Parts: sequence; C-alpha cells; structure tokens
Amino acid sequence: MISMLDKIWFPLSLTLRVAAISSILVLCSGVTIAYVFARRDFRGKGLAELFVTLPLVLPPTVIGYILVILVGRNGFLGQIIFNALGTGIMFTWQAAVIAAYTVSLPLMVHTAKAAIEGVDREIEYAAYILGKSELETAMQITIPLAKKGILAGLILSFARAIGEFGATLMLAGNIPGKTNTMSISIYSAFQAGNNELANLLVLILVFMSLLTIALTGRFVGKLEV
Repeated sequence: MISMLDKIWFPLSLTLRVAAISSILVLCSGVTIAYVFARRDFRGKGLAELFVTLPLVLPPTVIGYILVILVGRNGFLGQIIFNALGTGIMFTWQAAVIAAYTVSLPLMVHTAKAAIEGVDREIEYAAYILGKSELETAMQITIPLAKKGILAGLILSFARAIGEFGATLMLAGNIPGKTNTMSISIYSAFQAGNNELANLLVLILVFMSLLTIALTGRFVGKLEV
C-alpha cells in the first residue's frame, strides 16, 4: 500500500525534475531566439514571433493536442524519435518535459527580448570597433547586461513549468508512479475525493511559489548592487 509520503514525494520530485530540465532548455533556446528577434530583421519575423507567442494564448489542451499530432507515434517528429530510439515518447516523463518547455518558452523569449532591446547599441558598436565578433559581443556584453531580464524570464518559465497541467495531461497522460506531476496529482486526488492529499499538495505548491518569489527578489537585488 502506497504511503502518504510516497504519494507526495514522487509527484514533487517529478515536477522539480521536469521543471528544471525544461528551464535549462528554455534558457538556452529562449535567449538565442530572443537575441535574434531583438537584433535581427528578416522576412517572416512577425510570423515567427507570432508562432512563438501562440502557447501564451492557446488553451493548454490545444497545445497538448498539437504536440500529440507532432510527437505521437504517427507524427512527423514522433517517427523520427521512434526511428532513433526504437520507442515512442508519449506517456513518459520526457513527454512532460516537452509539454512544459512548449508552454513556458514564450515567457523567456518575450522577457529576454525586452531586456536585450534595452541594452545600448552604442556599447555593442564599440565592441565591434575593438575587434570583437558578434558572438563575443553577445556573450561578453549584451547577455550580461540583460541578465536581470533573462533571470526574470527563467523564473517565470520555471514557475510555469511547475504549474503545467493541460498539455502535460494530453501528451504524458496521468500514469501513477510515472507521469503524475504535482498538478495532475492534485486533480486526481480531488477526483478521488482524497481532499487530505489534495490539500497537502496544494500547500506544497504554494510554498514553493512563495519561496521562488522570495529567492528571486533576493537574487535580483544582489545583481543590482
């Protein structure tokens, strides 16, 4: 018989793992996309920005359905994954990472883009004159100067990943001991009438959110010093 501790620990550890991996992926790809949007003009830029923004405005279940079509066994990406790994990715914790990444990426992109646009271009031009390449300038000047905005985007993305429900349920499912994140476990406990478990999970998520906000404010304050 599963103890109360096990019912809490697994979804908590899974949620933190999914959110952490998703946030790392969001940080790497999101900052790159944000830099391109902030410093490049190209044909179709508006359409690309619209595409990246879609997960912010579409219902999570719609995002989940689109992901099912893309990475499902018969989907374009799903077939590539199956041929490479010999197995599908749906109904696994990795699918939860994909769902969390998809819905949280726009938060990083838009926040980091605004921060990068706020960096004085004259500083970058001065670096170019001194012989720095664009990549060196971006890594040594632009990104460090935009670090507060990037950190804010990372925290928002992490928080969004922790609370993700709809897309995760569609793509990863609700498999106890395998894909039941905190949000899904709260839903399952409520449906089963286990209010004690649901209340505990909710309190843990609220505490995690408050702790994240407090630590973020403290860290950003140190960056301003």
